[in-house]
Amino acid sequence: MPAVEEPRTHVRAEARYVRTAPRKAQLVAEQIRGRPVPEARTILAFMTRDAARDVEKVLSSAVSNAETNHGLVGDELYVSVATVGAGPTLKRWRARARGRVARIKKRTCHITIALALPDEQAIPEPRGAVVLQPEPVEEEAPKPRRAPRKKAEEPKEEVKAEEKAKPAPRKRTTKPKTTEPKATEPKAESKPKPKRTTTRKKKESET
Repeated sequence: MPAVEEPRTHVRAEARYVRTAPRKAQLVAEQIRGRPVPEARTILAFMTRDAARDVEKVLSSAVSNAETNHGLVGDELYVSVATVGAGPTLKRWRARARGRVARIKKRTCHITIALALPDEQAIPEPRGAVVLQPEPVEEEAPKPRRAPRKKAEEPKEEVKAEEKAKPAPRKRTTKPKTTEPKATEPKAESKPKPKRTTTRKKKESET
């Protein structure tokens, strides 16, 4: 069976990674839980805690969501949920005496506030909500294949006629080469090279 959607009973707003310790923001959130919106705004306006400014911003965001999206009146709502969750902690350090280091923890938190009508009445759906439906996808018809192109065959007779029409190439006239006897120059007579005598033979001839 298809699941039946339950009617919406609250409008919420959330601020994440707020640079405030969760314990400090939780003390402020407990003061406005279960109170009407006008009373909660008055309490936050006169609180001296710094976290009250962050909680007041989340409360005003939840009221604007209810008025803009659902067409409700903010003063008719009350704070049904006001919770604070711990966020990631930033680690820092500070130099101390004798070369030591002191750890500094900068904590963050997530603040959540939900508003509801008295007696848990159903909240109307958001105004101007448009449900987008997927558009039907039309399948494209396959394109007809083209027949392969045939190469145009040239008539053989025309080719032969063109070949006959070409003039024959001219023959180049070459002069006959005259064979004249080359004048032979008389070879120079080779003189005999003098024989080299070694030093030993020179010394023997001197003695």
